Amino acid sequence: AATFATIEPFHTWHTPIAWTGYILCVDGLVWKRRGHSWLSDSHAEFFFLACISIPLWIVFELYNKFAIHNWHYLGLPEAILVRHVGYAWSFATIWPAIFETGDLVSSLRDRRAPPGRAELPRPHPLGALGWLSVAAGAAMLIVPWLYPSRYLAAPVFLGFAFLLDPLNARAGAESILGDAREGRYGRLINLLIAGLICGLAWEFFNYWAAARWKYTVPILPELKIFEMPILGYGGFPAFAVECFTMYVSVRALIWRAGERPVSV
Repeated sequence: AATFATIEPFHTWHTPIAWTGYILCVDGLVWKRRGHSWLSDSHAEFFFLACISIPLWIVFELYNKFAIHNWHYLGLPEAILVRHVGYAWSFATIWPAIFETGDLVSSLRDRRAPPGRAELPRPHPLGALGWLSVAAGAAMLIVPWLYPSRYLAAPVFLGFAFLLDPLNARAGAESILGDAREGRYGRLINLLIAGLICGLAWEFFNYWAAARWKYTVPILPELKIFEMPILGYGGFPAFAVECFTMYVSVRALIWRAGERPVSV
């Protein structure tokens, strides 16, 4: 309401404020439905998740700046320090928003899901298809650096999933490949739906904010919902899966405490 009324700081800082509220709201809904949530019983890892969300998103900012040139920002605060605080706060909400939404979708699909992991994932050999996926993912991520183009956003927002998920499965970490080989597809469904929900919310919140992003997507740019060309919404579900694979990989390297299952 304050954003619609152009009241500061809400009008300029709408993105981080709205997403902080969204995360708190969704976490509360998950807790109400299941009796557990990220903030109620995994707050230490949630803090780690929010912190690591910043450098993980900066990876995509670097791709955008030097390779794909698909978005830029308008209306940002002029003071450099204030601007970077806004960047950090906004970027820190991205991974938590997706994972919280994944938990909410999971709770709506199966309220009985346990708070902890019933059994640890087991390692899965890659096989020929797994190694092919790793090679394809690496190529998707390398080509935009070698041949920058506004048409290469899709490989960037798919490449990490193809590259990292088979490696996560091989290491015995949470993975889409490991789930599929054991006949479980719930996590994938939860993440795909969560990505679409968050994508719609990102674009809705962004459209009304004074400090916002604008796209320069070359494919059907005139057909859009809010600022996003309509075909771009197909990338949000894939992005949620990519966020999952990237987080699992980084968590395995850095986090040494108990791990909360993601979006199950």
